[in-house]
Amino acid sequence: MRSFRFIFALIFLLAAGVPVFAASSSADVAHLHVQLVLSDSAIGVRGQPTKAGLYFKLEPGWHIYWKNAGDSGEPPRVRWILPDGITATSLEFPAPKRLPLGPLMDFGYEDEVLFPFSINVEKTVENGPVVLHAKVDWLVCREVCIPGKADLEITRVVGGSAGGSFYQDTLIYDRLANKLPQSLPSSAKAVFASTATGFKLAVLTGQKETSAQFFPDEQNLIDNPAPQVASPLGQGVVLTLKKDANLAAAPAKLTGVVELSGGRAYEIAALPGTVPAAAPATSGSGVVKAAGLAFLGGIILNLMPCVFPVLFIKGLSLVNSSGEEKHKQRGHGLVYTAGIVVSFWALVAALLGLRAAGATLGWGFQFQSPVFVALMAGLLFFLGLSLAGQFEIGLTLTSAGGGLAQKQGYAGSFFTGVLAVIVATPCTAPFMGAAVGYALAQSAVVTFAIFTALALGLALPYLLLTLQPAWTRLLPKPGVWMEVLKQATAVPIFATVIWLAWVLAQTRGATGVAALLGMFLLLAIAGWILGRWPARRVPSVVAALVILASAAIGVYGVNTLAGPVSASAGGAEAAGSRWEPWSQAAVDKYRAAGRPVFVDFTASWCLSCQVNERVALRTTAVDDAFKKANVALLKADWTSHDDAISQVLTSLGRSGVPAYALYASNSSGDTPVLLPEVLTPGIVIDALSKIPAAGALPAGASASAVKP
Repeated sequence: MRSFRFIFALIFLLAAGVPVFAASSSADVAHLHVQLVLSDSAIGVRGQPTKAGLYFKLEPGWHIYWKNAGDSGEPPRVRWILPDGITATSLEFPAPKRLPLGPLMDFGYEDEVLFPFSINVEKTVENGPVVLHAKVDWLVCREVCIPGKADLEITRVVGGSAGGSFYQDTLIYDRLANKLPQSLPSSAKAVFASTATGFKLAVLTGQKETSAQFFPDEQNLIDNPAPQVASPLGQGVVLTLKKDANLAAAPAKLTGVVELSGGRAYEIAALPGTVPAAAPATSGSGVVKAAGLAFLGGIILNLMPCVFPVLFIKGLSLVNSSGEEKHKQRGHGLVYTAGIVVSFWALVAALLGLRAAGATLGWGFQFQSPVFVALMAGLLFFLGLSLAGQFEIGLTLTSAGGGLAQKQGYAGSFFTGVLAVIVATPCTAPFMGAAVGYALAQSAVVTFAIFTALALGLALPYLLLTLQPAWTRLLPKPGVWMEVLKQATAVPIFATVIWLAWVLAQTRGATGVAALLGMFLLLAIAGWILGRWPARRVPSVVAALVILASAAIGVYGVNTLAGPVSASAGGAEAAGSRWEPWSQAAVDKYRAAGRPVFVDFTASWCLSCQVNERVALRTTAVDDAFKKANVALLKADWTSHDDAISQVLTSLGRSGVPAYALYASNSSGDTPVLLPEVLTPGIVIDALSKIPAAGALPAGASASAVKP
């Protein structure tokens, strides 16, 4: 099936023609950059195939297609013009993504993709320089599709090196060539069964799989836009697929690519067979237990450093209202609780909606956006200026940003609850991780119920004080000291701003921080205007315009001027560190070598993660215990969005960070030990002491000596 937009694009191509670009190894054309990648200066050395690739870098929002494009589109194609005796293999296609577009579903790639291939040189080819010429065609789409083509060529030397550096080609190839789906392990199998509406596809890997997506090789086999419901099994997963409306008979086998938990992609050829029964429906006792854990986690969340600055603000308002009538105090407590509950509902609705659209997101996903981090830092900076005494928001912009949290009355209580939720999401309290992971794996009704329990736990301390007004008599009487305390409250607010600036630096570097400082400058000017001419209409309008300008500068600077910081520049461990970047391949490699593996799932914006690293994971005692047990240390940095990390967290029953997984043996079916969200050296050392002796470091050996 092809969409009308594709037909229109082809007509446009025939009518207007598409320019052919001058031969070069790369071309910058409409909405993408295309490049031949071949990192070696020589080909045909020792008769070995030379690895190469066709690389696309796309503008945001645009995509190209997998070999089965889905409901519309065409994959990239290459026609080679090569010297005699030199051939190129067909393009290999990495695992795609589901790309919803209106009522359609495409299969393809966004951002960047490399299609690997090999160059083969027969022994009869004479040594010397040769030109490899490729005519490349593609279709790039957003709301509309644009056909494109380019002539690309590279010159290489047969049988020897002509010198020159191809470092950038090597970087691209090494970074992206490992995205190809693997063959299904011999210990695993895939079977399918036909149903009245489609198919049940079982992928049995020997371990529980909590997520799966299937991309068929053939078109017109399944209803591409229909949800693919994954039902976990103890030894794998069952996918429920809806058949295409035009499919007349069931196929002899289902071939394609299946993507499982942790971003692992496999090529499968499923034969008809018996599909195991899926996991039973959620039990009532499981929901009650998860809700209870969420409620306790919400209470403890009040003690986490993320929420403390907001509680300072609310504590001031509680002291100030201690003389009010009882029903007004109770009203403030209920409205504050409503602000927290409604905010949690909004976050969960956004998270579930994005996940339903195919995104792999987890708790705290908004802090993976540099724009959100910058705007959040600006909001808290502006609030800190008010607390420090530069101006009184209540006299001027009582309906804007942080002013809503300062405002007297019920609106102030409501938006203080909103602010509490926003700053709480980077933290995961004890009991909370398991509850959130469980909630996001259930139906929407169960998910909202568990997050409501979490919200009520967060609101409980303040709500109890307002429901029992007699307890407020224990608080000091309002007075001049409150102004001093209010100004002192600006200190933790500004400390939070410094932390957010540091988080932004991890993903957007110095340019991003410079844009943030420019935003702070304009906010300070707006605050000065409000303080110099309080409660005046014209100055208030001018200040509002300056605030909008600051937000625009912050968004533009962070999102456009500042490019992403590479992992090596922003998140790598110091030289000589035993911690390595996480990948599923690294986990499998070390476990196959018989070494235990400890994975630290962390993020720069997660304060709990940073505290755990400094209090427990980076201490001398714990490091010695890691060495003694010969543990491979991997760091899964979730500061920026990473599908693979999101999926493996889901497979572990978690939906956010911090999370700590200890794989104690080399058995592929073993479930790792999950450590608590709050660590101490004793907790880590105790977990390491339970590792089987086989994983321990042999006497007299060093960790590097046995490292695969």
